[in-house]
Amino acid sequence: MNTPRADEWRSRGGHFSWRPAEGDASPVQVFHVEIGDPGAPVMLLIHGWPTSSVDWFEVAGRLSARFRVCALDFPGYGFSDKPPGWGYSLTRDEELIEFYLSEVIGAEPGVVVAHDRGDSVALLHAARCAEGRSAMRLGHLVLSNGNIFLPLSNLTEAQRQILDGESGPRIAAALTPSRLAEGMGAIMFTPPRKAGDPQVEALTATFAHGDGMKVLHETIQYLVERSRDEQAWLTALAGARFPVTVIWGLYDRVSPPRVASYVWNEYLMLKPGGNRLYFVPDANHYLQVDRPDAFVKVLLHALEPAHDQGPGALEAERGAPLLVDSSRERLAAAADLLRAGAAAGTN
Repeated sequence: MNTPRADEWRSRGGHFSWRPAEGDASPVQVFHVEIGDPGAPVMLLIHGWPTSSVDWFEVAGRLSARFRVCALDFPGYGFSDKPPGWGYSLTRDEELIEFYLSEVIGAEPGVVVAHDRGDSVALLHAARCAEGRSAMRLGHLVLSNGNIFLPLSNLTEAQRQILDGESGPRIAAALTPSRLAEGMGAIMFTPPRKAGDPQVEALTATFAHGDGMKVLHETIQYLVERSRDEQAWLTALAGARFPVTVIWGLYDRVSPPRVASYVWNEYLMLKPGGNRLYFVPDANHYLQVDRPDAFVKVLLHALEPAHDQGPGALEAERGAPLLVDSSRERLAAAADLLRAGAAAGTN
């Protein structure tokens, strides 16, 4: 199969060997990519389920002009090893992130940008950073479309069946890489993508690598971890000192905007540290693929914000990204707002 995007992405990277500290898991070869000046500030891009770092293909080059852009494929994903029964978990992937930052990249300050399942790994890593247990000094955490609060998500029937202990292995065995990629293309991108689309072909190639279908049921078990621990992760995030930005594609039906709004309202709106919530119109779950220019624009705006800018579109053009809200120390009482409005009207 001719897969220019997957082939180009793979040609940019290499592999390193890693083994978890706990348990009897075998060493695995982990694929990673680094783009940009090695002396520039680090930006770590973390992918989701069931995809890989190729999700960042459209934005990595754009960001590399200002950052040392780094991304990896977790075991079980992309061009990394995918041994059955390896013990895939968010906890192991967070341990891998720490190893990658400290031993492979050698990073100290940096920005972490996560998507989908990667949000969960990033939240675990953020807790480590907040507690001073990381080699990285986390300068900014960016979360994008993912089910970071499961009660408000819309898991697909396919996700539920693959997660199930009885039907999951059977479905994974019958599913082909192309069917999975084309199914995702139909519902998780805007406009929908079909066979022959560069991203769909890249997903097909990465799913096929190492016979990745055989571990789908194992890798999706992260949702069990997520359901058990998400409240604790979000509570810890609310007390962290580093700023948090949430960027959301509005057309997402699996991780709908209500997820981002709830997390913002409950955990981030009154959090210290200059936090921000953005929506990207005309973008679905894979907003970094649907609207890469808008994603990069929002990301750079969040990292270097204009402090006097209120909510609204970042540009005048149709479909411009929206700054929805910025955090504040407290909510003003309604009466205070009315008095302030009346005073302004008399001046």
